[in-house]
Amino acid sequence: MPLGTPAMFLADARGLDFLNSVATPVDVPVDWIGDGRGLVDWLKQSGLVPEAQLEEIVARAMPGELDRVADQARDLREWFRGFVKRHMGRPLGGDALDALAPVNRLLERDETYRRIVMRDGHVALEAARRWRSPESLLLPIGEAIAETVVSEDFAQVKACQGHDCTLIFADHTRSRARRWCSMAVCGNRAKVTAHRARQRSAAG
Repeated sequence: MPLGTPAMFLADARGLDFLNSVATPVDVPVDWIGDGRGLVDWLKQSGLVPEAQLEEIVARAMPGELDRVADQARDLREWFRGFVKRHMGRPLGGDALDALAPVNRLLERDETYRRIVMRDGHVALEAARRWRSPESLLLPIGEAIAETVVSEDFAQVKACQGHDCTLIFADHTRSRARRWCSMAVCGNRAKVTAHRARQRSAAG
């Protein structure tokens, strides 16, 4: 996948968007974090890391260092995919806590602090982070996963029903009847397929 190709953010939850950083949007699997440059580009598109900090980390990184962090990100992604697939479709119970230990271990490495800043002409308190190494790029991903786990109703976490689609999303619709990652992609394909099937049936 060429650098700069837009990633897919259709899940309505950043932690699930992270799962969808590898997908099969049009027949061929695409991994947006297949290497270090891809990870940096995906983080930039996701808004999880400020662009200035991304540029600083890229400038300081040793050869191969970002690729190794991308390896860790993909491992984290596949661990979280397994967790989501085991628990989606029903509310999370107490049995999920032990399984979430990898995220807690990641979050324990964080170096965050709060500082006073000017915002819209007023003083405000904001959270900030010390970005000491390329591995710190994993921390906002861990936060996104944790936020998804604690704020989403896993009974409404669903897999797209599109043929061969691998995307997962949180159904925030009022009727809780969302079936597709996107009506413009899989929803439209399903409509076309159903229309053709009706035409064949009528012709037969």
